[in-house]
Amino acid sequence: MSNIKKNIQNNSRRNFLYQSSLASLGLVFMNKNSFAANSLFLANPSSKIKGVQIGAITYSFRSMPGSAEQLIEYLKETGITAIELMGDPAEAYAGSPVGAMPPMTRENFMKVMEERNIKARAWRETASMDKFVELKKLFNDAGITIYAFKPDAALGEKSTDLEIDYAMRAAKALGATSVNVELPTNAAHSQRLGEFGLKHKVYVGYHAHTQATDTAWDIALSQSTYNAINLDCGHYIAAGGANTTASLLAFIEKNHDRITSMHIKDRKNKVNGTKNMPWGEGDTPLKEVLTLLKTKKYKIPASIELEYDIPAGSDAVKETKKCFEYAKAILEG
Repeated sequence: MSNIKKNIQNNSRRNFLYQSSLASLGLVFMNKNSFAANSLFLANPSSKIKGVQIGAITYSFRSMPGSAEQLIEYLKETGITAIELMGDPAEAYAGSPVGAMPPMTRENFMKVMEERNIKARAWRETASMDKFVELKKLFNDAGITIYAFKPDAALGEKSTDLEIDYAMRAAKALGATSVNVELPTNAAHSQRLGEFGLKHKVYVGYHAHTQATDTAWDIALSQSTYNAINLDCGHYIAAGGANTTASLLAFIEKNHDRITSMHIKDRKNKVNGTKNMPWGEGDTPLKEVLTLLKTKKYKIPASIELEYDIPAGSDAVKETKKCFEYAKAILEG
């Protein structure tokens, strides 16, 4: 068994023990007050369905105020109990001088992030891990685990060694088994990140957009056992060319021991325009992917990433919950 899967399974065992202890506590309450017991169970659901961990990347809530405390409330409303945590809310909680991320659109997200990251660089190089440990407890006390951390700016080519060290240490303090970052075009940088991953025993999950092919990760994977894949099924399908439903499923089967987590969304394929769609209306084989994870018992967290346009009268929480219910129905069917 690969080290990636051992670490993910260790986290899963800890989460199982946590949920089991809650269940035992609920049984005690049930003898005295069944309403209290029911409230406990309702407040602490599990988004692991038939062995498949459905989570969410907190980028899904970018259109709403995004403090750590607010994210916890959003997640409670959706029923999701495991996450890929973006760097900004964690850094804001830990005392970053740029503060919490304001609500924004997908179009201006990267520009705003770049401006904020320049201001945060010096802080990262000397940041204490105490607040990250505290933040882990805050999420865990709400029944939410953090399986991946995505502090993009701290892992870029311009990042200092101290920043990369910080990102790895923060991930461990949060309880994450991996950091996620965009797949570099410079092989020297994935080599560098892989060396830091080895040093800290933290996996680096590389995320690709429509440059994704079956060989896009080959160089990074060959450089370090701590270099890994953060697969985005929607982007893979939108890339077109040789990327098909069959090739996506084959890619997952071939590389399942090197995939730390995946993003799930529903995009049209290249021929149909590549647009992000409400789930069930695009070309991404969500049913086939989730069924594969369930059937093969792959320990790969599947992160909901809300990218389609939010309908009038709705919000990111409501739409993320719809996505979760869609995935849940597939897995329970």
